[in-house]
Amino acid sequence: MKDQEKHKGDQDKQHGLTRQRLLEAAGEVFAERGFRDAVVRDICEKAGANVAAINYHFGNKQRLYSAVLKLSYETAMRKYPPTLGLTDDSTPQEQLFAFVHALLLRVLDAGRPAWHGKLVGREMAEPTVAFEEIARDMLDPLFLRLRGILAKLVPGATEDHLNRSCASIVGQCMFYYHGRAVIHRVYPSQGYGPADIEALAQHVTRFSLAGLATADNPHKKK
Repeated sequence: MKDQEKHKGDQDKQHGLTRQRLLEAAGEVFAERGFRDAVVRDICEKAGANVAAINYHFGNKQRLYSAVLKLSYETAMRKYPPTLGLTDDSTPQEQLFAFVHALLLRVLDAGRPAWHGKLVGREMAEPTVAFEEIARDMLDPLFLRLRGILAKLVPGATEDHLNRSCASIVGQCMFYYHGRAVIHRVYPSQGYGPADIEALAQHVTRFSLAGLATADNPHKKK
């Protein structure tokens, strides 16, 4: 009985390791090629698993992709939560800086898994069948948090004003990911180390606060 239990335990451990290798290999392949062009055989070869492993552990390529996105999101959020350790008594301005700083860190981080930014960027530019699930579980909570911060900064703002302001702030952050080649060409001194990302976060925050203070808002008092 003990031998059987040990054997089962060893099998479960091996299955867990194989599943993790598949997730990591798939993250790299999906980030590099996108969901549509990623090849199951290539993922399995990179993970050192047989071609039936994806069906066994995930069911199909689509479910593997969803699992990779979930792992990527959860890992990035644990490392860089949108509060970045702020206390409950922080000001809306501090909350906005933390949100922007954390977002930039998540999409520009070169650490593991470095493919988080690529996955998010690809999914936003070329939505897949997993987009609705991603939006519901990952994007919507972040959007609501940012909109809540902006509502404190611009009391009485309309929904349209808040929504457009959210889009403008996120757009600034994502440009530093999508526009890397252009930025490097016209602004070669721009780096992406921790200090550089913090400086970008400070700039985006200041720029956004100034815009919020002057933007045309139907509910803003003249």
